[in-house]
Amino acid sequence: MAADRFVEQLNAQIANELAAHNQYLACAVYYDALTMPQMAAFFYGQALEERDHAMMMVQYLLDTDHDVVIPGVDAPVPAFDDVVAPVTLALAQEKRVTEQINALLKTAREESDFASEQFMQWFIKEQVEEVATMSDLLAVVTRNRTDIEDIEEYVAREQRAGDTDPTAPRIAGA
Repeated sequence: MAADRFVEQLNAQIANELAAHNQYLACAVYYDALTMPQMAAFFYGQALEERDHAMMMVQYLLDTDHDVVIPGVDAPVPAFDDVVAPVTLALAQEKRVTEQINALLKTAREESDFASEQFMQWFIKEQVEEVATMSDLLAVVTRNRTDIEDIEEYVAREQRAGDTDPTAPRIAGA
């Protein structure tokens, strides 16, 4: 049984992950409209990843016999001033999610909820990768803001979808 305080926070995190999903969709659409297919594909992929994170949390709550609350979320930022703005927003979002994930782990630890602490370990590792990826992308996009082809080339070369992580938690519905 997961601790009640952890369950409450995890349900709130489902909302955060779904909001991130929507924000990445908005970023993808922005780049798609600029005919930047590599950046669009990258952000569509990021959106799916955030949705999967939410569904991993849903599955954990189901597996531990807790109620799942599928929340409504605020609308994403729909428009951007330039090609740098969506990546700046994405990096800030990943840093915020990292703080949220760390708070969940802290709660599990404080509640001596060892199963939930173990569940959160994968997300800790994932957030290190997410922040690093967005930091690198922001550096490239900032440096090449006037050279869309260089940005697209970088994303095509460096941001290929990786293999599925066999240590990742199960995704509800998958």
